[in-house]
Amino acid sequence: MKLRAVKGMHDILPDEIGRWHRLEAAFRAMASRHGYEEVRTPICEPTALFVRSIGEATDVVEKEMYSFQRHDDELTLRPEGTAGAARAYLEHTVHARQAVARWYYLGPMFRGERPARGRQRQFHQAGCEIYGDAGPACDAEMIDMLVGFLRELGVGEVDVLINSLGSGDTRARYRDALVAHLSPRRDELSEESRRRLEKNPLRILDSKSPRDQELCADAPTVLDVLADDDRAHFDALRRYLDALGTPYRVDPRLVRGLDYYTRTLFELRGAGGELGAQNALGGGGRYDGMIAELGGPATPAIGFALGLERLLLAMSPDAPVSAPLAYLVPLGDPGAVACLVLAKELRAHGVAAIVDGRGGKLKAMMSRAEQRQATLTVLVGDGELERGVVTVKTMATHAQEELPRALAARVLADRLASTERQH
Repeated sequence: MKLRAVKGMHDILPDEIGRWHRLEAAFRAMASRHGYEEVRTPICEPTALFVRSIGEATDVVEKEMYSFQRHDDELTLRPEGTAGAARAYLEHTVHARQAVARWYYLGPMFRGERPARGRQRQFHQAGCEIYGDAGPACDAEMIDMLVGFLRELGVGEVDVLINSLGSGDTRARYRDALVAHLSPRRDELSEESRRRLEKNPLRILDSKSPRDQELCADAPTVLDVLADDDRAHFDALRRYLDALGTPYRVDPRLVRGLDYYTRTLFELRGAGGELGAQNALGGGGRYDGMIAELGGPATPAIGFALGLERLLLAMSPDAPVSAPLAYLVPLGDPGAVACLVLAKELRAHGVAAIVDGRGGKLKAMMSRAEQRQATLTVLVGDGELERGVVTVKTMATHAQEELPRALAARVLADRLASTERQH
């Protein structure tokens, strides 16, 4: 039997990883500039955590989670990052030490969906969470931060959608209004939407069925049933976004697929065709009731997640410049010893170095240096050892020179560091 990766779970090979590094580094830098600190939670959590926080009637819990039993524990590979972060926030009583906590995370998530372009069963997300701030100023700042981040990545046109799901019993009142509107037309709905009408009617608004969309076109919106304080919160969010110059449009049909959302809701969609049908780059919203639902004190919270695979499809295709590299070519066994020592000295100076220990003809070893995209190639043979020098070739210009062996590590490290700064 030929062993292959699990369907919908892909290897990321070294020739692809540079763009991942660029994206992850940019996200970390952006999050740090805005005062977020990294949190790392387990990939595996108690199944009950996701059932309670995400919602038992959601597609994620009903259809998509990778759940299993081990030593009498019901466990699930995390399908998203917010629930685990909330559990960690509560378990470690962070609220007792910090009035407001700002966290970010990066890592793999797992959902048993049908694989498609930009949608995998093991996928990667980057996200931020804020605990202890009721907004709406931080809501606007978070949305503006995301828009700026996508511009920084070279992502093309982005559509920013916002909505409010209200608080308290707003969701229940809107659910009743939507059911009252759609129930007389139940037989006209798709089979999936008929099922959702009984269990989670708000998800019908996300239906891709043209007929379902037509039936929902004149349905009441959640904005029609907002309480006064929720409407004031949403109006303030829009004022702050306007003040920041953040482009957006209100989409009263936006609900997203998780039950924990309250008040502010947002989604960023790419306009480029490279994303195919999966055009949502990321999104999020407030989940002011989750910490209390999990047994903690009432704590306002807001967060978002970005799909890294989708961002890689949408962001500027410019490949990141490889890190400057010294490729050491020993010509004979004494040269191999000298190259190993020089490589160790270079690494101590903080630069990358590889020793070609396979030997062979000089032409073959130089070809391997080109394949590794070396910045400098260093040759050490009997002649160099006798003269106390190394031969250095700059690969971009083919210029060649000799350097004293005693100075080689420092001089080469300075040149490689200078090359990195230029890029």
